[in-house]
Amino acid sequence: MGCNSGRKKSKEVLRGEQLAAQVCSSCHLPVSPDMLDKKTWTEHVLPAMAPHVGIQVWGQNQYFQDIKAGSKAVVSYGEWMAIVKYFESEAPDSLLPAPLPVPYHEEGQPFVMKAPQWTDTTQVAGTTMVWIDTIRRYTWSADNTGRLFRWNAAMESKQVAQLRSPVVNILPAPDAIDSSALILTLIGDMRATDLPQGEILKMQVSADTAKPLQSMALAMPRPLQTVPFDGNKDGLTDYIVCGFGHNAGGLYILQRHEEDEEFSRIDLREVPGATQVVTGDFNGDGWPDIMALFAHAQEGIWMFLNDGKGGYNTKEILQFPPVYGSTSFQLIDFNHDGRLDMLYTCGDNSDYSMVLKPYHGVYLFENKGDFKYEQAFFYPVNGCTKAVAADFDGDGDLDIVTIAFFSDLKNRPGEKLLYFEHQSQWRFVPYTLPGQREGRWITMDVNDIDGDGDPDVVLGNFSQGFMIQDGLTPYWNKFRPVCWLQNTTR
Repeated sequence: MGCNSGRKKSKEVLRGEQLAAQVCSSCHLPVSPDMLDKKTWTEHVLPAMAPHVGIQVWGQNQYFQDIKAGSKAVVSYGEWMAIVKYFESEAPDSLLPAPLPVPYHEEGQPFVMKAPQWTDTTQVAGTTMVWIDTIRRYTWSADNTGRLFRWNAAMESKQVAQLRSPVVNILPAPDAIDSSALILTLIGDMRATDLPQGEILKMQVSADTAKPLQSMALAMPRPLQTVPFDGNKDGLTDYIVCGFGHNAGGLYILQRHEEDEEFSRIDLREVPGATQVVTGDFNGDGWPDIMALFAHAQEGIWMFLNDGKGGYNTKEILQFPPVYGSTSFQLIDFNHDGRLDMLYTCGDNSDYSMVLKPYHGVYLFENKGDFKYEQAFFYPVNGCTKAVAADFDGDGDLDIVTIAFFSDLKNRPGEKLLYFEHQSQWRFVPYTLPGQREGRWITMDVNDIDGDGDPDVVLGNFSQGFMIQDGLTPYWNKFRPVCWLQNTTR
């Protein structure tokens, strides 16, 4: 790893440092050169950022002023080259892996792996969603070809629908007169694109089939999640939609019309990266509010406080550097003080900086009151995709299960599926979980599958593509789409 901390910076590098702080911070948190290696900066990230400030790129990293940008150019050619020189000079040659504060344990965790029989080898697994349906005692899964499956308690699957695009989120329709209607979020396109092809769809389901009831919203920018919400307290169920998009996206409210079942779209925040929302009355004024994770450029957690008059006041809760690749969050009281703490993960590595990063992992932020959060725990997990907290071992405190799609598959293969047993306040013991060779996990849900009173885990396998390590031969099952971790505590 290169280290430039003891070397005096040239005037050009100092000028580039000042310009980077000024220019880059206008779009996102400034990023220190040591957060990425030199090659990633010069061959990938900086060429990708140049067009945003009025600089064009020829070849891999040859720059010239964008004449068409004119007065809208943020920097001149000379200023941009000073920024490039700064990152080139100060970035390390490579990033060292983060040391593990506590080593993994292999024995003592409460789960056993349950893998269904799967004989279809004509198509590799491309699971995009899993959901435990506690009403029907089913597990639902979807894949990147638009297929929707229902799995029974014997782990037997049935394809119930072929949809226009992959399903990435599913929930029961809260306003249905029975339990047979589901709300599906269809992403439109898995690739990073601004084509608005996503859809929010209500479907009627049975044991064997699913048929569309209503297209609630079309032309959505790569939506990832849909959540029921009644922000105006009119008794009608509205919905919040996270439109991740690419260069364009946003957080939207689908407001239901009083006279019919149609919806109007309200743009709450029009920036890309909306990934996940949690709703609740966070300031105790009797009106439902929204907390949202944005995971592109301006990464962070934002609060949208309902003013009770049809509007929302935006408040920044936490902000993260754009190289974090935020992936999930959960609000839950870890220390039993009556305030909701925050479980957060970062590890998306499908953008311009596809290298292992020592700051990827699982974080806990303690709620100190007045919307202030302080980091209380961090454990490095390369490519961490999702974390869910629950009392998995039945001892009265909260444990954590994590998956990591972009894990270090060569050197730390066990980190792609981990269990953190809560020992004492903000102290956890990590365990590797069974199923390391059963798949490459991209999605996860936690609930009581078998009705025995303890939380189980269902995992979705996306077995091919998105590889960031050279020379790696997949050693996991490439075809089986889902597996279960059955909790044996009870």
